[in-house]
Amino acid sequence: MLAAAVVAFAAAVQGTIGLGFNIVSVPVMSLINPLLAPVPSLILSLPQTVASVAREHTGVDRSGVMWIMAGRLPGAAIGVWLLSIATDRLLDLMIGSLVLVAVVILASGIHVHRNRSIEFSAGVFAGVASYVSTIGGPPMALLYSRSEGATVRSTLGLIFFVGTSVTVIVRILAGDITRTDWVLGLSLLPAAGIGFSLSSLLKERAVPSKLRISILIISAVAAGALLVRAAVG
Repeated sequence: MLAAAVVAFAAAVQGTIGLGFNIVSVPVMSLINPLLAPVPSLILSLPQTVASVAREHTGVDRSGVMWIMAGRLPGAAIGVWLLSIATDRLLDLMIGSLVLVAVVILASGIHVHRNRSIEFSAGVFAGVASYVSTIGGPPMALLYSRSEGATVRSTLGLIFFVGTSVTVIVRILAGDITRTDWVLGLSLLPAAGIGFSLSSLLKERAVPSKLRISILIISAVAAGALLVRAAVG
């Protein structure tokens, strides 16, 4: 029941803001029972990304998605290289610090004009962050922090769908997803559905200014989590 409540809340956050499901759910689910994260959470996040795109598909920034996904490929390669030469603590420190700096810059009111170079660079950063720390959402969310809610939610949903699908397929081929993972993930799917349904009501109140603040807060929390993990080892 506790896990279902956490999943419903995390799904409501994700459906309203466009990111936050794993940031909110994985740490808490791990404390409830280590079997609940991260793989069951990964399974749960996949249908949510599909629902986000289907609900507001007209808002998808298709050009931005293309350049961001193009950047994620070399980003993942850089992540592999970094893992071979740096410790997990150093990588958490690097990624957390960079995300926090981006949050501070955007919170100061500086406007980052999106173009192909910026979108590609954000994709590279997200690819590195996803591979070495599993937190790749903030770099892309910050990129769209001044966009309309529908654009943020649907575009991030499409990006997360592609990235999560690749991760799930790789894990299946590697035999890293067990029967228990599937049972736990699918058993919590109704709770995720309830949370996502609630977001359909909540998103109407997510005006651009509040959405931007929410993205900055969630991104700062993610950066803080990485820095704390780096500090405690």
